[in-house]
Amino acid sequence: MHNGGMFVSSVAVEPGRIDAGAQGQWPFTIPCVAAMAADKLELRQPVTFLVGENGSGKSTVIEAIAEAYGLDARGGRAGRKYGNNRPKTPLGQVLRLELTREGTRMRTGARARQKGYFLRAETTFGLAQVVSGLHGYWPENLDERSHGEGFLVIFESMFNQPGLYLMDEPEAALSFRSCLRLIALMHQLGQTGAQVICATHSPLLAATPGADIVELGEHGYQHSTWAGLELTDHWRRYLADPEQYLRRLLEPA
Repeated sequence: MHNGGMFVSSVAVEPGRIDAGAQGQWPFTIPCVAAMAADKLELRQPVTFLVGENGSGKSTVIEAIAEAYGLDARGGRAGRKYGNNRPKTPLGQVLRLELTREGTRMRTGARARQKGYFLRAETTFGLAQVVSGLHGYWPENLDERSHGEGFLVIFESMFNQPGLYLMDEPEAALSFRSCLRLIALMHQLGQTGAQVICATHSPLLAATPGADIVELGEHGYQHSTWAGLELTDHWRRYLADPEQYLRRLLEPA
């Protein structure tokens, strides 16, 4: 992959903007958030995966990136909000995005020309009930599709131009084959001037060729390879021998 189409080059927390009373509270106690307050997280490729266990901060960070960039925190396309007048999340208020030249041009341009989308698995179908069939969206009624089929309609309709695309656990509704289709789409986006940042538990998605992988955990965050991920190791060992992997869990107390 090349990085000529990137819009955000780094993500950092600005400690000086955190209220003194909030310093020792969530989300600033999450190790990856504390690490971003000490040193910015560089985004090195057009496709980036945030990988980690539950509670590692993936969704919190991806939502804050959306807010900092101007996307609706509940999900949706760039250039429009959906009556979301609630204040930003605590992290969204203090997160600083370093924009590339293309990112600054896109972010400060006319709203109609802003391209991007934030897909949150947990809110996607509530949003779809509101916007399906409207100008600028997909014509299909997603109530007539399975969750996985609905996700693919959104991907293929909205993730098709240079812009910033954020996803929070998109694999939640996808089969193995549908995950492969999403990998092909993300790879194509990265090759054609778009940027994707995806929070995921899926070793399938994280294997997207040329992607930058950031592993979140008790250590904070670190750039990793697919083969070096704890996630990949767990899946590899489990699929090789499920019985041995599960034996201790299933033994009577």
